[in-house]
Amino acid sequence: MLKQQYLQSDIHESSPLITPLASGEKLSRYEFERRYQTMPKHKKAELIEGVVYLESPLSFLNHLEPQSNLIDWLWNYRIATPGIKLGTEPKVRLDQDNEPQPDAVLFIDNNLGGNSQLTADSYIEGAPELVVEIAANSEDYYLSDKENVYRRNGIQEYIVWYYLENKLNWFQLIQGEYIPLKPNEDGILCSQVMPGLWLAISALIAGNMSHVMAALKAGLNSPEYTEFVTRLLANIM
Repeated sequence: MLKQQYLQSDIHESSPLITPLASGEKLSRYEFERRYQTMPKHKKAELIEGVVYLESPLSFLNHLEPQSNLIDWLWNYRIATPGIKLGTEPKVRLDQDNEPQPDAVLFIDNNLGGNSQLTADSYIEGAPELVVEIAANSEDYYLSDKENVYRRNGIQEYIVWYYLENKLNWFQLIQGEYIPLKPNEDGILCSQVMPGLWLAISALIAGNMSHVMAALKAGLNSPEYTEFVTRLLANIM
């Protein structure tokens, strides 16, 4: 009996305690994931260039409402487009030092010619075609690091919305650099990697979702979208 108690005590004392993640820690991606999985309530946690970032609780008006409007726009595109997947705040394994958790991603499964895939443990592995971030303002210091990570890992398009500045940038990766997309004569931004994904910028910023959806509907009726869907369906079949 005493021997059994000793062995149980020895096992208990030798089991390492897993400490919670803390902002500013420098960790490997393996250690970051190991400790993230033990957190009682999985909050938003990112590993950027080997450094941990934990997000503070979000207010409805300042972040959650803009985020939900953007997600609605992306969701309507996703349900209309075969082979496209939408992730909201997904964990994305990009490389050994970077596991961001962007506000949203759109991606084509690699079985259909995309650059990423959904793993068995519900992570996205590889570079999604489109990544979306929402930030308070352009002084959000670690966004520049994330932008470099996205660029280096070959993410083709990157949207960042600075909601306190009423400013939205949409970048396309061209020859290793992010170049801003330019709106057409109607003030609409048109994705080059997700044909038919059209965005009425001023309407989104103003919260006028009926105009946002009208612009998206026009994109879904465009010839380039029809050609895109034909290519996707050919891969599915």
